[in-house]
Amino acid sequence: MPEVDLDFPRAWVEFVDPADDAQLFRVDLTWLTSSWTCIFGAGCPGILPGRGDDGCCTLGAHFADADDEARVKAVARELTPAEWQFHGTKKVTERDEDGARKTRVVDGACVFLNRPGFAAGPGCALHALALRTGRTLVDTKPDVCWQLPLRREYDERTRTDGSQVLVVSIGEYDRRGWGAGGHDLSWYCSGATEAHVGREPVFRSNAAELTALMGQAGYAALVALCEQRLAERRPLAPHPADPARRHR
Repeated sequence: MPEVDLDFPRAWVEFVDPADDAQLFRVDLTWLTSSWTCIFGAGCPGILPGRGDDGCCTLGAHFADADDEARVKAVARELTPAEWQFHGTKKVTERDEDGARKTRVVDGACVFLNRPGFAAGPGCALHALALRTGRTLVDTKPDVCWQLPLRREYDERTRTDGSQVLVVSIGEYDRRGWGAGGHDLSWYCSGATEAHVGREPVFRSNAAELTALMGQAGYAALVALCEQRLAERRPLAPHPADPARRHR
């Protein structure tokens, strides 16, 4: 089945950040209670034709800021030749055509991506390091990588009484999150039925990532709302890419 349309009814809920009453969370319960899961190495065809083994690593990862880049470089120094195919590469970062800093692309994909046939197995060397050392992906991977396909956005809202509040939206990083080029990707996972096969909903499977994005108190409040939604027999606006059995 092809990807679902980008626009469909969604159930959004707003609540005050328990840790900061000047901040409001706006969360997409349709996405966060969906059955999406990463299927890299389990049927993912990749975002570009003929590059299925790359997943979404074909373009390299743009750094959020200098701290993000420094953290990734520090973690990369922990990797050994047995763990990282391109170990010894002197230059692991580069600038794109607009001057933004990112991980270097080597042989058509991110320098940290081990290719099929490598002794340690294919996949992100930084991801494998987190699994091996008991750390979270938040600790080892570039920000854009551990967040995808979660999306956090900020907006200043002026209320009717003239007061202002910072609105932090947590939702789905769909094709449009990649900018205009996102529409040219040959396949993308968040709206693809093939990737909505997770055993746990997104808010559980991505607990570490959501906690990093929202804080402990914010995530706890989110869990309560998501659990309430899952308890509903007929939840409003389920994700159309989810299997029908999730919404009986």
